[in-house]
Amino acid sequence: MEPVQILMPAALLAGGLAAGGLAVSVLAAPLFTTLSTGMYVPVHKGLVTRFDPFMPISLLSCLLCDVALAATAPVTAVRLLAALGALLLAAAMTVSLTKNVPINRWLSTLDPQRLPADFERLDPRERWIRWNRVRGALAVAALLANVACTAVLL
Repeated sequence: MEPVQILMPAALLAGGLAAGGLAVSVLAAPLFTTLSTGMYVPVHKGLVTRFDPFMPISLLSCLLCDVALAATAPVTAVRLLAALGALLLAAAMTVSLTKNVPINRWLSTLDPQRLPADFERLDPRERWIRWNRVRGALAVAALLANVACTAVLL
């Protein structure tokens, strides 16, 4: 069995799970703006903990499969598309680690009953939603690159 026969389905599965998970969070995120400040913090905490460690594992698994495909695929177009997918996933992970995760960590330290006096000024909802859309779009684009790889192989 050729490596591409294992790597391609694994990339599609992991990439589909990652893109789907981020798509769900993109769709659910506008709910955050409708919540009172006191409700927002516990709801955010509850949703975020449901996605960890699922999202990092899915993103990293797909990234590793794409890197391996970029190195070993027998067709140049597949290697290029897999490399593109890997770059898009690396960008999504970078957004997660530098933008969304710090917000999640800060919110996890807050007591919803005793929010900082300047929480209205610090409220991260709009920033979190904006960056969540960016990483969701990157993950979906990576999945499309992997679907294109599959189409080339067929």
